[in-house]
Amino acid sequence: MKIKVKLTGLDCPNCARNLQTEINKIDGVKNAQIEFVKNSLTFESETPEVSLQKIIDLTKKLEPQAKISYKENKTNKNFVIDLVFLLLGIGIGVFIFFCPLNKGIYWTLYVISALLLGYKTYIKAICLLFKGIVNENLLITISVIGASIISEHMEGLMVIALYSIGKIFENLAVSKSRKSIEKLARMQPEYANLLTKKGETKVDPQSVAVGSTILVHAGEKVPIDGTIISGSSLVDNQSLTGESVPISKMSGEEILSGGIVLDGTLKIKTTADYKNSAISKIMDLVENASEHKSKTETFISKITRWYTLGVVVLAVLVWGIVWAVSHNLETAFYRGLIFLVVSCPCAFAISVPLSYFSGLGNASKNGILIKGSNYLDACSNLKIVAFDKTGTITTGKFEISKINATKGYSKSDILYFAALGEQNSLHPLAKAINENNKRKLVEVSNVREIAGKGVEYRLAGDKYFVGRKNKTMKATVVEAYKNDTFIGSIELNDSIKPTSILACNELKSLGVNCVLLSGDNSETANAVASKVNISEVHSNLLPNEKFDLLQNYKNKKGKVGYVGDGINDAPTLAVSDVGFSMGINGAPASIEASDVVIVDDNLQKIPTAIKISRFTRKIVWENIILSALIKIVFLTLGACGVTGMLAAVFADVGVTLLAILNSLRALYYRPNNKKMP
Repeated sequence: MKIKVKLTGLDCPNCARNLQTEINKIDGVKNAQIEFVKNSLTFESETPEVSLQKIIDLTKKLEPQAKISYKENKTNKNFVIDLVFLLLGIGIGVFIFFCPLNKGIYWTLYVISALLLGYKTYIKAICLLFKGIVNENLLITISVIGASIISEHMEGLMVIALYSIGKIFENLAVSKSRKSIEKLARMQPEYANLLTKKGETKVDPQSVAVGSTILVHAGEKVPIDGTIISGSSLVDNQSLTGESVPISKMSGEEILSGGIVLDGTLKIKTTADYKNSAISKIMDLVENASEHKSKTETFISKITRWYTLGVVVLAVLVWGIVWAVSHNLETAFYRGLIFLVVSCPCAFAISVPLSYFSGLGNASKNGILIKGSNYLDACSNLKIVAFDKTGTITTGKFEISKINATKGYSKSDILYFAALGEQNSLHPLAKAINENNKRKLVEVSNVREIAGKGVEYRLAGDKYFVGRKNKTMKATVVEAYKNDTFIGSIELNDSIKPTSILACNELKSLGVNCVLLSGDNSETANAVASKVNISEVHSNLLPNEKFDLLQNYKNKKGKVGYVGDGINDAPTLAVSDVGFSMGINGAPASIEASDVVIVDDNLQKIPTAIKISRFTRKIVWENIILSALIKIVFLTLGACGVTGMLAAVFADVGVTLLAILNSLRALYYRPNNKKMP
C-alpha cells in the first residue's frame, strides 16, 4: 500500500536525503521518497500505521523540528522562532564583543549566542553522526568549535550566524517555488453541480459518473471534462493551458475541467469521470513527476552522499600539508576549517533539483504535462520529432466526401455495412461513419479486429470486412468487402489543425527535423505534409512499421520524439525517447504510454516544451559550473591563507543563494512563440 504524507520543517535537501536513507532501513518500509521542495513523504508498507509511527519516531530523533501529518501545517511558527533566536544570538554576540566583561560572563554569553544561532545545526550534526551520516551540519559545527578553540570567537559566531541567515533565505526561496507550484492545487474544483430529477445538487466531483449532466455557473470551475449541451460563455483556461486570453465556448463543443466560466451558465454532459479528467491528470502528473529524475539530478544526488565525508578527509589533508609547511598548528587548523566551510554541498544539493522542479512547474502552467525531469532533460536533445497524421497534425474530425457502391448495392448499404463493423470502434473514421448512418444497427457475430487493417464480422451467414486492403487508393478510404468481394468504399476528408504549421516551422528553427508517419496512402500523406512544411514523409504504414521506423531513427540519428493520439500509437510512443500525446482527443493508452501530455492538443506546445527544457538545462549547468568554480577559487585561496573564514562562509551560503535564485528563473521563463495570423 502506498502512503503519502506531508513532511514540513526540513530546512536543507541533504537533511531530507539522509532522512530518506534512514527511513528506507526501517523494517516494513519500501521505496520511501522525500520531496524536499514539495514537503512530501511517500512510502510503501503492508502495515502503514505501524510503519508511519516508526517513521515519526525516527524523524523526531534525526530532525526534531520536522513534522509529519496528513495535512500541511500552514503556520509560520518555525520561521518566527528561527528569526527571533537569530536576532537574539546576533544581539548577544555584538554585545560581548563591544562591552568589557569578565571572563566568566564573556564565555557564558558567547556559548549562549552560539547556541541560539545554531542549536538546530548542532543537534542535527550529533544525531546524524550517531547514525553514521556526515553532512554539512557537521562541517559547520566543527568550524564553530574549531574557531572557538583557536580564539577566533568573532569568526566562529559569524560562521554560524551567516550560515543560519543563509538557511532562512534559502527556505524563503524554496517556499516561493512551492507556492508557485501549489497554485495548481487551487485549480482543483471543490464540488460539481449535478443535475438530477430532483434538481441541482452540489456533490463531490469524484462521485459524478460518465454521462451525467452538470451545471457550471459564472465564476465556478469546470469540475469534469465534457460536452456542452446548452449555454455559452467565455472560459478562462490560463491555469490549465497557459493562455491568458479567455476563449469562447458554446453548445456542442468540448470543454476541459479546470477552466473558469466567466459569464452565463453551461449545461455539460460529462465525457470522463473525475479521475480521467484534465485537471485530475494534471495534479497526478505534477505530484508524481519527481519520481523520474534526470541523469544530472540522479548523479548530483548520489555524489552528495559521499561528498561531505570526502571533504572532511581533504580538510585533514590540508591541515597536515599546511602544518608540515608552516610548522604552525593554529594556522594549519584554521585553514582546514576554512576548507570545511567552503566545501559544503548545499549549492549543488538544492539548486539542481529545484531547477528541474521549476522547469516542470513552468511547463505545467503552460498546459504541458511532463512526467519527470528525465523527460524534461531529454526534450532539450531531440533531433527528430515524428508526427502521426490523423488526430495529431489534423483535427481527426472526418467528414464523408464520397460513397462508392458496386452494382447491386446502394450508398446507404455500404454505409450500413461499414457502421456494423465500426459500431464499437473509437477511431475517428468510425465515428464519422456511425454519425452518418441512419439505419438501425443489428448485432453481428464473430467480430475480429485485424491489427492495422480493419474489422471482420459475420451477418446472416456472410462474411464482411470493413477497413483497408488496397493501399494504392488515393484518398482516406474505408473499404467494404462481402465474402472477400469488393462491394464499395467510403472516402473521407480531414482538416489540418491551425497550430500544426506554426509548430513544424518553430521546430525547424530550433534545429529539430520533422517527419510524418502515416497509415494513409502516399498522396493523402504528402498533401498534408506539404501544407505543414514537412519534407520527409512515410506513408502506408502499419503500427508495427511505425515502431520499426522510429527504432531505426533512434539508432542512426539520435534522440527522437513521437507525437500521437491513438491506441495504435501507444507502442511507438513508448519506444521513442520522448513520447507526446494529446490530452483532449488522445486515447487513454496513448496518454499512459507517453512521457509528455499536451493538455489542449495544441502542437505549438511541443516547441514550447523544448524551449523550457533547454532553458532549464542551461540553468542547471550554470549553477553547477558557477558553484564549482567559486568553491575551487575560495578553497585555493583559503588553503594558501589569502582569505579567511568570512569569505569562506560567503563562498558557501552566498553561492547557494545565488544558485537558488537562478534556479527560480526556470519557473518564470516565458518562451517567445509565434501567434496565429
